[in-house]
Amino acid sequence: MLENNAHLRADWYEGKEQSPTRDGFGRALLTLGEQDPRVVVLCADLAESTRVLPFAEKYPDRFVEVGVAEQNLATLGSGFAAYGKIPFIASYAAFSPGRNYEQIRTTIALNQMPVKVCGMHAGVSVGPDGATHQALEDIALMRALPHMTVISPCDAEEAYKATLAAVAHDGPVYLRFGREKTALMTTPKTPFVFGKATTAWLGDAPQVAIFATGPLLYNALAAAKELEKTIAVSVTNMHTIKPLDRDAVVAAARAAGAVVTVEEHQIAGGFGSAVAEVLAQLHPVPIEFVGVRDQFGQSGEPSELIEHYGMGISHIVAAVKKVVGRK
Repeated sequence: MLENNAHLRADWYEGKEQSPTRDGFGRALLTLGEQDPRVVVLCADLAESTRVLPFAEKYPDRFVEVGVAEQNLATLGSGFAAYGKIPFIASYAAFSPGRNYEQIRTTIALNQMPVKVCGMHAGVSVGPDGATHQALEDIALMRALPHMTVISPCDAEEAYKATLAAVAHDGPVYLRFGREKTALMTTPKTPFVFGKATTAWLGDAPQVAIFATGPLLYNALAAAKELEKTIAVSVTNMHTIKPLDRDAVVAAARAAGAVVTVEEHQIAGGFGSAVAEVLAQLHPVPIEFVGVRDQFGQSGEPSELIEHYGMGISHIVAAVKKVVGRK
């Protein structure tokens, strides 16, 4: 059942209210613009798509349109940070960090500049834009960088909180956002702290611990509900991929004895790999991974692509059943 301390929406399962996580980011920028004059926004010719346009219109003297020049986007962001600003640099994740990784590495991460790298349209749910625009490797890229914090909000409300929290974090942050409308699951009361996971579902004597990041938390919760009468599970919202909440991972794995990870990303090097690294060191258990398996994306409807690449509710249910059989 839903964990009371998570303060999730009572109607989460119906999914009646939906919003892209990028909308929460855009709303937070307006709040930050009013609260903190150090906040500046830079964009690579995608102001509307990245939801920075309202900020640009309200605070034109704190907005820079870089154009289709993502390498400049990163280096300019680092320069603004060097002079005391808190820059948010926004583009599609396929281009930032996809195209400008070296500049993010050298000018931002290496120098520990408090630049907030905002990767939009991540995952296959970009849909018809196809493989070139479907970032499925960005988590692996960014979590490998020293000093970089990596956040993947589950819904627009959590994206709003994550964006606000990024300003308070004295260091570089990668914020991962989606294009497609996804279910709102959290509420203003739902806890959000960098590096602290939240238990969203806790069955009686769970047999499997499900760890999910990003909007696929909805599918993980729906799988838990479907399994409720046959296999008890826990579901943990891992919005912070780096630093990973090691204590929460180990505690849930120890209680259940088996693990399933869920992410809209390549399995290799991604969120599931981060969880596996912790468990290999501290508490080895059987583990199954739900995510993209060494493939590029393709054009299609977002919901169709989630199913095609094995990240639907039925795939999570199957992974739970499979890992239970290995205990």
